[in-house]
Amino acid sequence: MVRRGAVGLIVAAVAAVVLAGCSQQQGLALARQACVYVDRSIKLYDAATHETDPAKAASERSNALTQLRLALPLAAQANSDDGSWDDLMTAISESSRVEEGHLIVSLRASCIDAENGTPGVPVSPGG
Repeated sequence: MVRRGAVGLIVAAVAAVVLAGCSQQQGLALARQACVYVDRSIKLYDAATHETDPAKAASERSNALTQLRLALPLAAQANSDDGSWDDLMTAISESSRVEEGHLIVSLRASCIDAENGTPGVPVSPGG
């Protein structure tokens, strides 16, 4: 009986590891999807900072914010599946309170992590 219990615990542990791995892979895929919108947002925001027409600049900033709003549910789901994506989700969610220009470094770093498949790994200042 003790042997059966031990085997059951081992099977449960292996299943938990496999499921966690699947969840992490799904989290990574969702983070990468969110970063598609983040990248679009950053490009729009950068264009707005170089725009000389105030109306066009405001429109591009608005479009940039819209792209971040589209990224938020994906980043939240990525974080739900794998808590390593908290930085990405938090930076995007802060866009409702903080101008995007103050978030770009964090957004880029999180998306580099997504591209490399290494959430939460610090990026060196050189790249």
